Amino acid sequence: MIDTHSHIYAEEFDSDRAEALERAWAAGVDVLLLPDIDSHSRQRMIDLAQQHPQRCRAMVGFHPTSVNDNPQWRDEVDMVERLLAEPPTTLCGVGEIGLDLYWSRDFYKEQREALHAQLALAVQYDLPVVLHTRSAYDEMLDAVATYRGRGLRGVFHAYADSVETCRKIERLGDFMFGIGGVVTFKNSGLDRVVAEIPLQRIVLETDCPYLTPVPHRGKRNESAYVEYVCRKVAEIHGVEASVADAITTQNATQMFSLK
Repeated sequence: MIDTHSHIYAEEFDSDRAEALERAWAAGVDVLLLPDIDSHSRQRMIDLAQQHPQRCRAMVGFHPTSVNDNPQWRDEVDMVERLLAEPPTTLCGVGEIGLDLYWSRDFYKEQREALHAQLALAVQYDLPVVLHTRSAYDEMLDAVATYRGRGLRGVFHAYADSVETCRKIERLGDFMFGIGGVVTFKNSGLDRVVAEIPLQRIVLETDCPYLTPVPHRGKRNESAYVEYVCRKVAEIHGVEASVADAITTQNATQMFSLK
């Protein structure tokens, strides 16, 4: 399995990161993809990728909520551009970037500008994007549509919208749907959406330490728990877990050019 969205470099793992990694390997998680947040945590991510170059792959990007009320947000975007030009380690994508209007729309203009700058960089460097979208799917689709036909591709991280929105995304280009722990929640309704997404369009993720799947909901999430997501996706699609594992692993390998 591949956990396509792991923040295992976060402070929440400072006391047992090595053990959490071992639990992931033991659970059959071969590769962890590490999406960036901002300059405050980036070096921790890079260090982890350098320590485990075959199993931890880094991205660079500036998270939308880090734009909010941040007078230095343009400097952060410039930093992403410099890191793409001179990568400190092998980079597999541009992310985590996007739009988050859940808490407030006050910074939508700034978030949109940061997003477009990074989408353009992804096209320039021919890297997939990992898109954070919360309470902003219409706005995100409008942004992505601007790059239709220009090679933009990637993953809609923590997908949680409708089947109708899925169909709109599919018409925009080569995009996968990142499915995580929410699919295991009894009343989320995400299972009905996932049933309509072909396995060939799904990648697995945890978003650890957040969005912990059942049966560990309420505790800290970790990459080892992606197996519960895999089992649930397999159940929804009526296949063996090994089949869902193989297909989603191939999807992630191809999207992120993993060797």
